Amino acid sequence: MSAADGRVLLEIRHLRKSFGGLHVTNDVSLDLRAGIVTTLVGPNGAGKTTLFNLITGHLAPDSGDIRWIGQSIIGRKHWQIARLGIARTFQDLRLFDHMSVEENVQVVMERSAWLWQPGDAAMRRDRKDRVGAILERVGLSDKARTRAIDLSYAERKFLSMARVMASDAQIWLLDEPASGLDRGSYERFLELLRSEVSKGVTVCIIEHNLDIVVGISDRIAFLDQGRLLADGEPAAVLGDPQLAAIYFGEQTT
Repeated sequence: MSAADGRVLLEIRHLRKSFGGLHVTNDVSLDLRAGIVTTLVGPNGAGKTTLFNLITGHLAPDSGDIRWIGQSIIGRKHWQIARLGIARTFQDLRLFDHMSVEENVQVVMERSAWLWQPGDAAMRRDRKDRVGAILERVGLSDKARTRAIDLSYAERKFLSMARVMASDAQIWLLDEPASGLDRGSYERFLELLRSEVSKGVTVCIIEHNLDIVVGISDRIAFLDQGRLLADGEPAAVLGDPQLAAIYFGEQTT
């Protein structure tokens, strides 16, 4: 993993979101710093995915602020936030099932995506080469012409990662990206993520697999019932017996 440079890319301040009487995000303040992996952990229903949805503009907060490199992004559309350099994956993947693997990656590449868009032959060749390089990194080179719907589950997971890579985002929000992977695919995923972080990518990941949490995290934020209970070094957070009891369902408060 790369050393952090200390810069705060994303500031979350006193964020609140309720659905009826349920406080799914309850006065959460958190910094995501450049060049490290921050992992969100906590029991089911803790508010982890809701926090991602608030950051990316898929939900509007009731109060609080989210600042990207010093600028508030509250009120922006999700596609505007993505263009600022914040990319995410979803638990349900949201691929274009009837497009090919290659097309699924191309469509993320903004104005450089399609072969019929402006640009000479050299530019089109560069775009194609870049897609090819990304597919090679995720192990899908031989599936470039295959429809996304015809991929295996693990292959679809890696295609989702390829789309994030193609976005050139500064920060990746990954929602359980390794869930359901077999052992070999899981190890390939860890290698890929470590490699990208070493190149300067900043990652915030939601993960339930403690092997991944221990193996990849530089920092851990522990959520429960919409509240941020801890934010710190992995050993300190994971070694807290009260948090462990909450995580494994031995207590509810």
